[in-house]
This record gives sequence, structure tokens and C-alpha cells, in this order.
Amino acid sequence: MDMLSARQLAGAPGGVPHYIPQAQECALFEHAWRCQLPLLIKGPTGCGKTRFVEHMAARLGRPLITVSCHDDLSAADLVGRHLIGQGNTVWQDGPLARAVREGAICYLDEVVEARKDTTVVMHPLADDRRVLPIERTGELLIAPPEFMLVVSYNPGYQNLLKALKPSTRQRFVALSFGYPQSAVEQDIVRSESGVNADVAAGLVRLAQALRRVTDHDLEETASTRLLVMAARLISAGMDVEMACRAAVVDALTDDTDTAAALMEIVGGVFDSP
Repeated sequence: MDMLSARQLAGAPGGVPHYIPQAQECALFEHAWRCQLPLLIKGPTGCGKTRFVEHMAARLGRPLITVSCHDDLSAADLVGRHLIGQGNTVWQDGPLARAVREGAICYLDEVVEARKDTTVVMHPLADDRRVLPIERTGELLIAPPEFMLVVSYNPGYQNLLKALKPSTRQRFVALSFGYPQSAVEQDIVRSESGVNADVAAGLVRLAQALRRVTDHDLEETASTRLLVMAARLISAGMDVEMACRAAVVDALTDDTDTAAALMEIVGGVFDSP
């Protein structure tokens, strides 16, 4: 269970994580929650999917349990298992079972990274049954109205081996995320780091330039998350180009020639008036 990243947010009104809406995503999330529908969020790495879920859980006043999915994630990791301690065998709920019992929002981040047999566990919770069978104990957990299942993945990483089956996808309401519009992204960078408006605008111009690059073999492009990291380094006093190298360029590639080409873009953006 130490491979799981599980966290709960109390959801107090004063503790709502900062989030700037881009369209009607907040309304869609709230309607899905009230209608007891599961939600699938699609979008590139670092575009704000997790922050959005944290924001909505707090806004709705529900605890949030987050699971970072990975290749070794098993059904027992999600549902639970028997543990031996002090001579007794006791059942310990996994994060999914715990979320059902507590009426929490359960967020499975990058769900396509989990094993195929693991995602099948979600099916009874993601349709009209809204139940979680625990085969090892014979228990059938019925999800209360407050429970919500949310999953996310990055479509850019999809292939035949890592894709949601139609039988899984069609159980969810879907929401597509992209990188924020320029003005919104500048506000995010500024509010998350404390840099001034000019630096925030420069970082967003850099991201836009990098996102237009098609002649370099990059698995991913500059995300809003990377911009915030660079901005925090700059806010702490680091040179702009050094911060961009550390937080953006070297995070995108290990290839020396590609890194040099990307640094030319950095120089062009921040040397221009």
C-alpha cells in the first residue's frame, strides 16, 4: 500500500484550493456529482486536472481520496486485503472501499496506467448499481449519494496496451481538459508563484512557442505545472534562463542537441522586448 498516494481534503470553505475556471467544467462536475454519475477527465500532463478535482471536492465539502495509478496497482490495492497482525487476521479497506464507506470523492489519477484487471473493479461502481463487491469478505458496499468516482488519463500516452476499454469509457461522463488560454495561464503562474506580470507573460509565451515545436522528438510539451515551477525558482531569485533550463527544458528532454535547441527558444522569448 505504500505505492499508493492517498490524501484527504477536509473541504472547509476557507481551504478551497485555488483554481481558475476555463469554461463550464465546474458546473459539469457539480451536476455529475449531484446526479451520481462518474466522471472521466482527459487532458495532457500538468494541465490542472488534479488541482481541479481538489478544488471541486473542497467546494462540494466532500473528502477526497486520490490514488496515483501505476503498472503494479492491483485490485487488492484498491479494494483492500487481509493483514496478519498480533496473531489475528484483519481486513483493511483499500482507498476505493474507504471512499465508498465515507461517501468521499475517489480520484484515480492516470487510470490507464493500472492493470486491466484492476479497472474492471470500477465497473459496478460506475454504472446504475453503484456497488462495490468485496469478494474476499463477501461484503457488498452500496455507495451513498455523496460518493463520486473520478478518473483521469492523458490521451497523448494512449496506445493499444494502455487505453480504456469501451466497456469502461462508456460508464463515464467525459470532460476534456487542455492547457489554459493565455490570460488564464498567466494568472495561474502569477498567483502560484508570486512573479510579476511581465515574467508570467514571458513564461506563457515560452510555453506557447514550445507547444508549437514539431521538429523535436518530445514525448510531452511545456505544461502549466512546469511554468509554475520555473516561476517559483525565478521568484526565489534564480536567473530566468537558468530557471527555465532546470524546470522546463531539462524536464522535457535528455538529448543534448534538443536541449540546446529549446534553450535557443528560451533566449529568443526572454531577449525579445
